[in-house]
Order: sequence, then C-alpha cells, then structure tokens
Amino acid sequence: MKTPFPDMPEGRIAYIRQVPVHALPEEIRAQLPGVAQVYGVHDAEGACLALARDRRLAFVLARQNDLSPVSAH
Repeated sequence: MKTPFPDMPEGRIAYIRQVPVHALPEEIRAQLPGVAQVYGVHDAEGACLALARDRRLAFVLARQNDLSPVSAH
C-alpha cells in the first residue's frame, strides 16, 4: 500500500500500541498475573494479531512475520 506519508514504511504495516490488561478477555488476564500493560500488534483494520509483554518484543514479532511495525497511540 502506498501512503501519502513519506516516513511510513512500505509493505504491510503493523501498529504497536499499549493495551491495558484489564481490557483483555478473562482467559488471557489469568495468564498475566501482576501485569498491568502489554503491547498489542494490530493490523491495518485494528484487529489484534499478537500480544507481547514489552514494546521491543512486539516490534520483533511484527518483523518476524513480515510486517513493518509503527507506533500507535
């Protein structure tokens, strides 16, 4: 996808953003005791593809799956 923004990466983009654990389904929250925030890897439509405990790992996960990660707020 070609975007009008010159700093955006080429190819399939993944958006990385913080996700509060309390907003996740119960079965996922149960696996994250004591964790308040995780990072989600989201596709262009906003669907969450993966969760990671830290931002760096979320970027690695995106790149390992041939996605170009960018930060989202």
